[in-house]
Amino acid sequence: MTRGTTGRKQRANGVESRRRILDATVEIAGERGYEGTSIAAVSAKCGLPASSIYWHFKDKDDLIAAVIERSFESWLAAVALPGAENGTPLERVTAMAANVAKALVDVPDFLRLGLMLALERRPTEPRGRTVFLQVRDIAHQRTADVVRELFPDLAEADVQTLTSYALAGADGLFVHREINGAAVDLVAMFELHARLLHDAATRMAARTKTATQPHS
Repeated sequence: MTRGTTGRKQRANGVESRRRILDATVEIAGERGYEGTSIAAVSAKCGLPASSIYWHFKDKDDLIAAVIERSFESWLAAVALPGAENGTPLERVTAMAANVAKALVDVPDFLRLGLMLALERRPTEPRGRTVFLQVRDIAHQRTADVVRELFPDLAEADVQTLTSYALAGADGLFVHREINGAAVDLVAMFELHARLLHDAATRMAARTKTATQPHS
């Protein structure tokens, strides 16, 4: 076996080990929360020695942060506003909302773990919480860009209000499904959320347009 082949095999093994560790962490954290997650528990779940976990991750906090980052990247890749050729602004934002909900059902880990960390206060802030707040900022920026694209006449203050409301509503719907399980149709709830946001944005844009029109 050549040196190049050996190197590729080692990298592939490393990628697979990292995936197994992160998958195990998701299961453990989902069952036990942040405090109940430990390197020993992850090691037992994934079947890899603790030394392998420490080779990839500095500590438990680094591990949780990596789970949040991986899940968010997968979610973000699935979320985009359909182009103008795909219908009216209402149809486009409703389709996007449905895709957001489907992605949260498929990869809920960043939001589930992130909300747990965000609601806790510790003397030393875990890196996972810091990472979650950073990815929340990205989600906020993406959402604000969508609002600006669909409603270019909106005042910036209204853009920020709608964006904050959109994210807060999404959080609430996600938590509602976490509490009540699959009986909650998250896609239908997100579509309703999008329609209500669209109606609010339409009214705000009309108000702004009226306020800026010259009086005769």
